[in-house]
Amino acid sequence: MNRPSMQTVPGLGRALLAGLALAVLSGCATTSSSTGTNPEDPWEGFNRGVFAFNDTLDRYALKPVAQGYRFVTPDPVQTGVGNFFSNLGEIRTTLNSLLQGKGANAGASTGRFLINSTVGVLGLFDVASHMDLTAREEDFGQTLAVWGVDSGPYLVLPLLGPSTLRDTGGLPVDMYTYPVTYVEDDTVRYSLRGLQAIDARAGLLDQEDLIRGDRYSFIRDSWLQRRRFEVSDGELGEDPFASDGFDLEGTDFDDAFAE
Repeated sequence: MNRPSMQTVPGLGRALLAGLALAVLSGCATTSSSTGTNPEDPWEGFNRGVFAFNDTLDRYALKPVAQGYRFVTPDPVQTGVGNFFSNLGEIRTTLNSLLQGKGANAGASTGRFLINSTVGVLGLFDVASHMDLTAREEDFGQTLAVWGVDSGPYLVLPLLGPSTLRDTGGLPVDMYTYPVTYVEDDTVRYSLRGLQAIDARAGLLDQEDLIRGDRYSFIRDSWLQRRRFEVSDGELGEDPFASDGFDLEGTDFDDAFAE
């Protein structure tokens, strides 16, 4: 099932995805849960406070709604909803791929959008993937990285969750390159963004048991590692969470996320 990533949830929809949901739950690579000082996180005191707020919002608001959504919504419908929002993100990927000089990726993303928007009935069916037509997701934060802008310190944004100074600077561009932003009817626009956030959160529920040790450090380190993987187009090595051969022992979850 295709789920909206962090980069495909703009504006209010991104705001509803709290920091916890946006970080490790997006399929991030494994990392240490050590509580040692991370040089990429010089504002850790501030970030931990914001993280606690976001975590509380997720635990008592977004997560219960997402659990209810998954309980009452048939799997094919959830798949279609996720495909629809992912398809809209292809426009952002095309534009940023062009800005980064990645013509092949821009062409693949454009092809995916055209095929899924037509044959795939407005993106509800991911026909392009069945045709082995894939593209790497790109956002303006990644474009800034290609242009030589340093990531800057790690930053946890209120409501928006994990980011860096560079990625925070790219948020306005990401928002205005996402089609839902231009839906004129406020009710429809906010409903779409709310559904997108809930559907994305529901798709992350099964991965929560991966959290262990110090929650803040684990999520921070996982998010930063995953972000480096995205910016470098996977040149850091294979993502172990994407491998069918990745195994974990039951004892690895002794300190897992507690309900």
